[in-house]
Amino acid sequence: MPVPRLDSRRLSVLKPQLDALVAGFPHAQRLLRDPVEVPHRFHRPRDIEVVALLSACIAYGRVDLFKPRLEELVRRLGSSPARTLAGLDARGAARVVEGINYRFNLPGDFAVLLLGMGRVLNEQGSIEAVFADALEQTGELHSALGTLTSRLRSVEVAEVEKHAGPTRGLAHLLPSPLGAGAAKRLNLYLRWMVRGPDPVDFGIWKRVPASVLMVPLDTHLHRLATHLGFTRRTDLSWRTAEEVTAGLRRLDPADPVKYDFALCHLGMSGACPQKVQAKSCLACSLRSACRTGSRLLKRGG
Repeated sequence: MPVPRLDSRRLSVLKPQLDALVAGFPHAQRLLRDPVEVPHRFHRPRDIEVVALLSACIAYGRVDLFKPRLEELVRRLGSSPARTLAGLDARGAARVVEGINYRFNLPGDFAVLLLGMGRVLNEQGSIEAVFADALEQTGELHSALGTLTSRLRSVEVAEVEKHAGPTRGLAHLLPSPLGAGAAKRLNLYLRWMVRGPDPVDFGIWKRVPASVLMVPLDTHLHRLATHLGFTRRTDLSWRTAEEVTAGLRRLDPADPVKYDFALCHLGMSGACPQKVQAKSCLACSLRSACRTGSRLLKRGG
């Protein structure tokens, strides 16, 4: 894993500021602008597990665009989505996903995901079991995620397409093989399942330690991580996610991704805008730890 470019002095400045940010962050307010709000409507672990995976997989683009599709899919799965999925066949899945499209993904893609989750529940009892077994066997997060997506896609695609239509965006919804990308949505799902319980994350998976998690790297977190000195890499790759996580792990070895929600939402909310602005930097609680903001303020904006 790459070694982050952070010395002890930088770490001593960053840690108290980031810990204070997390402690005082308005989690409940920002939850409404996050896909994790949908699985929070459920209480049984298996229902949370499957709704959370569906939420993470569809969480690309703007929240106000994907969330209505997500909510409609979840509504059609009924009061116990896990029970519905466990009894689903290709014809039933086609009825659930009928008419639901989102950007790269067609109804057939969603049908594969639903059937894959149902098969996993029937064969191993939980999605956790598939991932945890793979992680214990390989000791490597990337490989374990690859095993998970492969298992979820191990359904009769031809049968699905006969009832639900083509699966044009399946590689985007459930990438297999995983590739060199940051796997943001899959790592987001792991964070929800493993961390916590707290106001955001559920902590219902007990076989996976939070210490092994990787940040769900997206454009918002990458921008904040660059400003704070966790990376100089410019790509949204697995290697960049490793580098950012390695830096955060030096702040909290047991729970490095606890900072993700607050940092990501600083970017999503516009508090840390894409174009650096003196006004935003002056209002930011991280300004003395931020290399970009500090330089701007020293120059007088």
